[in-house]
Amino acid sequence: MALITDRERIDEALELLWVLDEDKHSGMNHFKLSSDDTDTDTLIETLLHHGLAVVAGTDITLTGKGQKEARGLIRRQRLAERLFTDVFEMPDDTVVSDACKMEHILSEELTESVCTFLGHPPTCPHGKPIPRGECCRKFKVEVTPVVTRLSEFEVGARGRITFIVPSDPSRISKLNSLGIAAGSVIKLLQKTPSFVLSIDETTVALDPEIAKEIYLRKAIA
Repeated sequence: MALITDRERIDEALELLWVLDEDKHSGMNHFKLSSDDTDTDTLIETLLHHGLAVVAGTDITLTGKGQKEARGLIRRQRLAERLFTDVFEMPDDTVVSDACKMEHILSEELTESVCTFLGHPPTCPHGKPIPRGECCRKFKVEVTPVVTRLSEFEVGARGRITFIVPSDPSRISKLNSLGIAAGSVIKLLQKTPSFVLSIDETTVALDPEIAKEIYLRKAIA
């Protein structure tokens, strides 16, 4: 059987297996690429040949080598989605397709720089986790992040909330009821003993732990 040599097809397969693992699916019946012209059996054979995946019964999973490659692809794609959404404010219908192109050309060094520039975001715009990188583990900030936590924001500054990552999912609805949601523009009034911010004509006080879960981009005065 001739193996598939198209790198983008292999990368797409690796990403799919990563996402299936996130969703707790490993059956080969879930292994269906968006491309209609790909021979699935041949693609699986290619992954096995290169040591990127293993098959056990009806399950197909990534090997350690496959996980490493898939992890890099997913990290680059989801960071690109953040960049296009938060910085360039591109429409959602073009973000995913353009991010898929970027994941194949971003170098490791540039990926780390983008992550640092964005403030090491934990999730993509769709709420999926972004795999951590070396820059995240070292917490080095070599450039001023365009997106920062509310807890790190300066008093008196105005910012637009880009995303919220609550430790308690039920907290989202409560925050939304206070007007604290993605897209809201706030002004930070104080940090201690609690974080006080204004939204339109409303003043809201938040615990420091909640302030760590809110990410925003500084607004131009």
